[in-house]
Amino acid sequence: MDRKPRLGNIGRTLIFIHSILMRERNMRILKATSENIRVASRIVRNGGLVVYPTDTVYGLGCDPVNADAVNRVFAAKGERKKPLPVLSCSLADIEKIARLSDVARRIAAEFWPGPLTIIVPKKPTLPDFVTCNLDSVGVRIPENDVAAQLIRWSEGFLVGTSANKTGHRPACTASEALEKLGEEVDAILDGGRAPLGEPSTVVDLTTEKPKILRQGGIAFKDILACMLIDSHHDVALEGDRIAE
Repeated sequence: MDRKPRLGNIGRTLIFIHSILMRERNMRILKATSENIRVASRIVRNGGLVVYPTDTVYGLGCDPVNADAVNRVFAAKGERKKPLPVLSCSLADIEKIARLSDVARRIAAEFWPGPLTIIVPKKPTLPDFVTCNLDSVGVRIPENDVAAQLIRWSEGFLVGTSANKTGHRPACTASEALEKLGEEVDAILDGGRAPLGEPSTVVDLTTEKPKILRQGGIAFKDILACMLIDSHHDVALEGDRIAE
């Protein structure tokens, strides 16, 4: 009669370690059910860090008015500090923290919810630490039901930087986010693969000549058409200024 090989102490130890790692992995990754989104929102409201799906890539989020939580985001991103974008799920809420010009309103009406971040002057209601003491903020309304619910249940605002170390490729799945930031965050909401797979387009509207800071899911020509600008000469192209 065949007998199964007996495990030695080393084998049993390896199995035990593997079971602990898998249990920790499962605790961090939560399927994006309504109940788990509420759990994640409580983590945010209590000063924790949550990774969540958006229409572009997976985001790393926290309460933007909690200094300790924002500092944790900067630490998780590593290397250098850049202003953090803030996501919301309504234009009315965004106007609580930012000043929108007529051009900004026109662009928002055309492309939100969607993969476009608009940099506009911030209001004093948004703390300086989230924008690295700049008087402007990048704002966006994502087109993703999980993100929208999480934002709504997190009191209307959520830091919206990408789930990765600065300079590295953003995560497009919950598993990728776990590999990149697993030890740095308190929970990861798994909503499947991010459909766009690239960060949002970024437009800076704080200067007389609009600046395209990053190309993403929306073409420059479509933004120019919305702003009623006929020529690329009327738009400056610059490097990305907000956190990747």
